[in-house]
Order: sequence, then C-alpha cells, then structure tokens
Amino acid sequence: MKMIIAYTRHESFEPIRTELLELGFPSLTITEVKGSGRQKGITEHYRGSELTNYLRPKVKIECVVADKDVKTIVDTILKHARTGSIGDGKVFVMPVEEAYRIRTGESGEETLQAHPEAAVEIAG
Repeated sequence: MKMIIAYTRHESFEPIRTELLELGFPSLTITEVKGSGRQKGITEHYRGSELTNYLRPKVKIECVVADKDVKTIVDTILKHARTGSIGDGKVFVMPVEEAYRIRTGESGEETLQAHPEAAVEIAG
C-alpha cells in the first residue's frame, strides 16, 4: 500500500476529484494549506505599507491505495495539475505499513478496495 500526498492549486482540485471518482477512487482527504517554494510572494499595499506574503494557498490531497493503483492516481493528478508554471505543486508517494477499517476490523488492502460502483452512482 502507498499513501499519495499531492499539493496542488485550488483550481486543479475539482478536475482531479471528478476523474478519480469516475475511475472508482472516491476516498480522498482534502486540506486547505499554505506553503512556500519557488513561487514568488504576493506583494500587497495595506495602510501605506508594502507587505509581501510568501505563503501561497494550496490544496493538500491525500489517499492511500494499493501499489498497483499508484500510477493511475499520480497520472491523474499530474494531468490536471500541470500548467507548466512555477507553483503547480508536488506529489509524494510513501509506503504504508498497515491499514484498518474501524467499523469492520478489516485490515490490509481489503480496506482500500476500489469502488467501481461510485462511478455508476454519479452517471445514474
């Protein structure tokens, strides 16, 4: 199992979410975050003073998937998040030792089963 963590621009989130749902991967955790990197700060004028904010808003997308699904998820994120400009974000893939479904006590990849019926619910 792997955990995929992606930091992307806000506008790229909805296309990523929609395609992952169509592919049967509806389980995502989303957090609004701020960070700094190569992207320059935004300079604003406030009450006669010039302020530069180096922390830019991003969306953090997290999901844990079976090893065989990593390429599909990463390719989907890259496809929709890449504009070619500084500030597009980053994707990290990390190993996950174990997972448990609290409700049933299932463990391992059984907790990660893809949900092909999720795409059917949206279409129907």
